[in-house]
Amino acid sequence: MSERISPEELKKKVVEALKDIYDPEIPVNIYDLGLIYDLKIDEEGKVYIKMTLTAPGCPIASLIVMQTDAAIREVKGVKDVKIELVWDPPWSPKMITPEGREQLKMMFGYDIVEKWIKQYEAQQQEAQQA
Repeated sequence: MSERISPEELKKKVVEALKDIYDPEIPVNIYDLGLIYDLKIDEEGKVYIKMTLTAPGCPIASLIVMQTDAAIREVKGVKDVKIELVWDPPWSPKMITPEGREQLKMMFGYDIVEKWIKQYEAQQQEAQQA
């Protein structure tokens, strides 16, 4: 008889699996990029994920979803996986986790998310004044 893993423990293992999947254009894993909007696990080990991608026109959207599904199914204790790909709310760099931001800082030498936020806010102010 197999030992049942609690949903909380299983969630930790699923998050670790998600951290092994990378967006090919941004060198940060999909979890720390903020692409996982919701992660639920029931008592039977069924995993439900609501996720997005960085752009609706992503040419490899199906590949990233398939990689995500396959990685989660390999986690011991997972019985089933359902992934819903959504576009609302749209992804933005503000969704990157603090860990993801640190990874980007180490790569680029500065907080590119903070720079993006400042540029975005400046553009919004210009648009309001026009």
